[in-house]
Amino acid sequence: MSKAAPTETERCIESLLAVFQRYAGREGDSCTLSKREFLAFMNTELASFTKNQKDPAVLDRMMKKLDLNSDGKLDFPEFLNLIGGIAVACHEALVVQAPPR
Repeated sequence: MSKAAPTETERCIESLLAVFQRYAGREGDSCTLSKREFLAFMNTELASFTKNQKDPAVLDRMMKKLDLNSDGKLDFPEFLNLIGGIAVACHEALVVQAPPR
C-alpha cells in the first residue's frame, strides 16, 4: 500500500521544521535557536526584511519579544510566533489592503 503524497500544507509544515532544525542545530541545544542562530536565520532566510531595517537593534528587540519565557533562546513555538506574525503582515499587505476588483 503506497503512502499518499504530502499535501501542500503538510509540505509547508515540513519545510518550517527543516529550516528551524537547520539553524537550531548549529550550536548547543538543537531544539532552540540561540541569539546567534536567530540572527543567522534572519539574515539568511529573511534577508529582504533585515536589509531594509535602519535600526541595527531591531533584531535584538524582536528576539526579546519572541522569547516568551525569557530564557535567551527561541523554541519552536516561539519561532512559529515569528513566522505567524510575518504571514499575517503579508496577508494584510496583499489581501486586506488590496483594492477591490
